[in-house]
Amino acid sequence: MLLFQSLYKTLLASFRDLIPIVVVILIFQFFVVKQPLPSLADLMIGLMMVVIGLTLFIKGLDLGLFPIGNSMAHALAKKGSLFWLIVFAFSLGFGTTIAEPALIAVASEAADVAARAGEIGSTEAIKQEYAFGLRLTVAFAVGFAIVVGVIRIIKGWPIHVFIMIGYAGVITLTAFAPREIVSLAYDSGGVTTSTVTVPLVAALGVGLASSIKGRNPMVDGFGLIAFASLSPIIFVLLYGMFIV
Repeated sequence: MLLFQSLYKTLLASFRDLIPIVVVILIFQFFVVKQPLPSLADLMIGLMMVVIGLTLFIKGLDLGLFPIGNSMAHALAKKGSLFWLIVFAFSLGFGTTIAEPALIAVASEAADVAARAGEIGSTEAIKQEYAFGLRLTVAFAVGFAIVVGVIRIIKGWPIHVFIMIGYAGVITLTAFAPREIVSLAYDSGGVTTSTVTVPLVAALGVGLASSIKGRNPMVDGFGLIAFASLSPIIFVLLYGMFIV
């Protein structure tokens, strides 16, 4: 009974969150495009499917992914093994990123564009190799970023120092990287914030900060996602400079 009540509240919250999007679409459809909706029935069915899907996704995060990341962080911190904590952090970042559908799509499209531009061979094998190399680079970057973030939480280092150094590195590398790779590198930083990586990594950070004496979960627990978005830009710029 409590589960159904919780689902009902989440359903209402999801519908409320989607109302602004629907309002914007309707305003532009009727007052800017000035055309009737193509199919009101399809729009309503699609909207309900999105609401239901968003509700189940949010509830799944609450029931599954957040507790998993949190409990793993607590268990590893209690175990006192820095090695296994780092292994888990890297594996979490690498594994969730390399299987990310958004990254697969971007890497595949980048390979097709590079082939059409004559930067790489046009055979399917070469394009797949290029796309897989890009995916490996981004996944390794995210794994590395989560490890750095975990060490930062353990040591209590200020996050703004890492962020400033990271963006300074991005700006510097952008000046030297091939023009063809710059935009792709910046997009690679965005595709890492996936629906699976974000909750797991956030739960890992909060759980780890909660397990260490003297750490504030609100101050020290968050920030891993910033690393996960920043590091792929640097790694893909380097990938374009030295490998492609």
